[in-house]
Amino acid sequence: MRPIMAIATTTVGEAIRRRVLLIILFIGVLLLSIIPSLSVLTARSEQSTMISTMYAVLRGTSALIAIILTIYMIPNEIERRTIYTILSKPVMRWQFLVGKFMGAVLALGLMIVLMSSVMVLLFYIFQQPSPERLLEVARQPFFYFLEMMLLAAVCIFFSTFTTPLVNFFLSIGIWGVGTVLSPLYSSIASNSGASPIMQSVAKFVTGAMPAFSNYDVKNPIINPGQVIENEQKYFIYIVLYAILYSAGLLVAGMVIFDKREV
Repeated sequence: MRPIMAIATTTVGEAIRRRVLLIILFIGVLLLSIIPSLSVLTARSEQSTMISTMYAVLRGTSALIAIILTIYMIPNEIERRTIYTILSKPVMRWQFLVGKFMGAVLALGLMIVLMSSVMVLLFYIFQQPSPERLLEVARQPFFYFLEMMLLAAVCIFFSTFTTPLVNFFLSIGIWGVGTVLSPLYSSIASNSGASPIMQSVAKFVTGAMPAFSNYDVKNPIINPGQVIENEQKYFIYIVLYAILYSAGLLVAGMVIFDKREV
């Protein structure tokens, strides 16, 4: 466990020192800061618009940070030959991979906490919500963190056998499918009127692709009239889904990375 924590700690330090990530983080915080001044709607619509826009900025910025942070992790270590120094010590390849993933998740967590704190503070200042409403708004970033953990696992998996450029487009594409198209494929898979071929394709996509859309649970927050059935059960499900799917990707990455010549 000690080698894993050492690699994770080093990875967090490297992430904090990377200028491109800090620039993306700064732009995200800046966008969150100016959103309240752009609202020109009625009081009720203004609050919903403010929340949804802030969530969109938080989610998009976090996804970009997750991808940029992780696609270079293994290729950079190989290119700079620092991986030889690490693996020459009593460190197994699977420990190296897990340490990198844990470090990426910790760094993502720190950045999401920072952006979320700015978001919640601005929402409190401009909207003066009740404590219950404020807690509802502050809850969603946790699910975005789980989504970004899953996205980081996808990126690290691809980084074991692809170049950063290919990894970038693969990860963007999978995140896009799992975010935007996943509900569409789910509806096709459950639609008895669809052709068997389309249903088979939709079932394969929904089963194989990470369901990133599961973590965007902002609708009940924006529209108080909407509710999630069996809310506690659903939240437990998506937490376990993120952990188990990420673990599966890491195991697959370990198998590939263990056989790869570096």
